[in-house]
Amino acid sequence: MKRVALLLGWMIVTRAGLPGQVTGNADLSEEIDKIKAVDNHTHVRKVVSAGETDRDFDALPCDGIEGGADTLAARADYPQFLEAWQKLYGYQHNDREPEHVRELIAARETVMREQGDNFPSWVLDRLGIETMLANRVAMGRGLNAPRFLWVPFDDALMSPLDAASVADTPDKKVFYGQEAKLLKTYLSHAGLARLPATLDEYVARVITPTLQAQKKAGAPAIKFEAAYLRPLNFGRGGAEEETEARKIYARYARGGPAPRTEVLRAQDFLFRVIAREAGRLGMAVHIHTGQGCGNYFDLAGARPTELESVLDDPSLRKTNFVLLHGGAGPYTHEVAVLLAKPNVYADFSEQDALLPARPVSAVIREWLEWYPEKVLYGTDLAPGPPEQDWDVIGYSTNRTARQALAMALAGMVNDGEITQSRALDLARMVLRENAIKLYGLRE
Repeated sequence: MKRVALLLGWMIVTRAGLPGQVTGNADLSEEIDKIKAVDNHTHVRKVVSAGETDRDFDALPCDGIEGGADTLAARADYPQFLEAWQKLYGYQHNDREPEHVRELIAARETVMREQGDNFPSWVLDRLGIETMLANRVAMGRGLNAPRFLWVPFDDALMSPLDAASVADTPDKKVFYGQEAKLLKTYLSHAGLARLPATLDEYVARVITPTLQAQKKAGAPAIKFEAAYLRPLNFGRGGAEEETEARKIYARYARGGPAPRTEVLRAQDFLFRVIAREAGRLGMAVHIHTGQGCGNYFDLAGARPTELESVLDDPSLRKTNFVLLHGGAGPYTHEVAVLLAKPNVYADFSEQDALLPARPVSAVIREWLEWYPEKVLYGTDLAPGPPEQDWDVIGYSTNRTARQALAMALAGMVNDGEITQSRALDLARMVLRENAIKLYGLRE
């Protein structure tokens, strides 16, 4: 979860003052809490043995860069985390005294020891989540289908060339280093010690078999964190871009720094190749939009409308794109309209980690008033210290998401836009049915 202070504020017109928008509808909230959800985006931790660590929860973990400030709802003293301790582990206190927190950690360790490899599923049961899409480098103990479905990272496939000219901030230097390591892993899996000499060979021997292996492993989607590496404008595509990409690749495949413009042009072409192959295989493409972690993040480069040339590319029309975080920050309005495109979806993950339910409900309501079939639920839960690990964050973001959904729908009912029955239909769509249809999951 990329949790930082909002760079430009939450530039939305909230409707908190409208009837039903503030507190919601009690019957509606109760029914929403019963719905078993499909969580579209997480960085869940695997079960580890004593002394073992898990670094596969993110290809670009933010703990390796200069940290930014947390928003109010993401800080350790947010009341919903205390509620999570009480509900999950029977915490008997209403404070955070060190000796009491030690009791919490001990109680949690007892549950983890008793549950063993079942601990991740134990958490899902308590959050009311039926299926969780796990955005990880690799899966691991306790993260088994059908409860957990793998969404691998594929930015590394887009970045075979030396990217020193593009790594123009301290954060990008770290992140491109991480991508280079992951690409070596993909090359090794393909039986290669170094890059093939030509772009066509690279596509045929690395990209295609890697995506096929990911599909075979049960991945319903692949993930791009490209906004942490470069702007999301991937050019216009076409034959000229392909010819140029071949020349650039041949020139630098054996090493040496390439000019920034040439690195980006090769990436532009390869992004489309990867997205097209994902669509052919029936996998959606998840892509980070909106704000991100660190003090050097390029918010303007993460604007969802930067992707329009990709979303409007006829050769990619069979590829479904999910705009993760829904342009969190100033771009949620743009996302609402982009959902009109037949292959575009969005989730509100990260928003429910950064903000309380009321402002998130305004975003959800706007999206539902545009295209309710395209809206997905997500928690963006991620690892942390024991007292604020993925299970505790997941409890909090799940509560915020469901409360925000109830507020949004209650406001629509009170304003005469929908009936109570239709509100429940929409709740089921957001929490599970839209995802089931998108990913071809079985009811």
